[in-house]
Amino acid sequence: MKLILLTLTTAALTLGTTPPATAAPPVRPAWPLQPRPQVVHGFELPAKPWLPGHRGVDLAGTPGQPVLAATTGTITYAGPLAGRGVVTVSTGPRRTTYEPVVPALAVGAAVTPGTLIGHLSAAGSHCRPATCLHWGLIQGKQYLNPLTLVPDRPVRLLPLSPDPPPRAAAPPPEPSPRAERADAPHDTSRAGERTAAAIVGATAALMLAGGLLIRRH
Repeated sequence: MKLILLTLTTAALTLGTTPPATAAPPVRPAWPLQPRPQVVHGFELPAKPWLPGHRGVDLAGTPGQPVLAATTGTITYAGPLAGRGVVTVSTGPRRTTYEPVVPALAVGAAVTPGTLIGHLSAAGSHCRPATCLHWGLIQGKQYLNPLTLVPDRPVRLLPLSPDPPPRAAAPPPEPSPRAERADAPHDTSRAGERTAAAIVGATAALMLAGGLLIRRH
């Protein structure tokens, strides 16, 4: 009896000290095309729901290229829609869409980032004659930019400091007195008039003096 109680006590202590199982860390979202594709056309949300815009991003690809799930979720649609193949992966109210794609999985399949969900099709491409994948993100009824899901999304560099204000133009140098005299022709003409008057006066005085001398002789 004592042996049974000791065994049960030891088992209880062992169970009490066993660490609880830890949940696996969530898998981070990934690009739906590999290697990382070029963004041909970015996200442009219209001001009003009924106005034209670009409710997703276009990623450059090639026909037949594998299309991968970008997020963890369940495939809730896989088939033709408006003339092109579409695959939708849902995680609660959030949905990621992929088109034009030839589906490789059926509705109900569980996927994680990197799971093959189809192959890129040239039919219905947004980038004709080139081929690209239109990747969308919807939260409830709101379209969002799917590039916000990936950690290494393209960034736009901004200057560290604002541009310095334009420098004011230096005022023109003030003219020197000599330049003012040189640029004033009326001063020159007045000086010439005074000189001519002085010469005339001197000539008249000399003539008068000469006349007086002639009369005396």
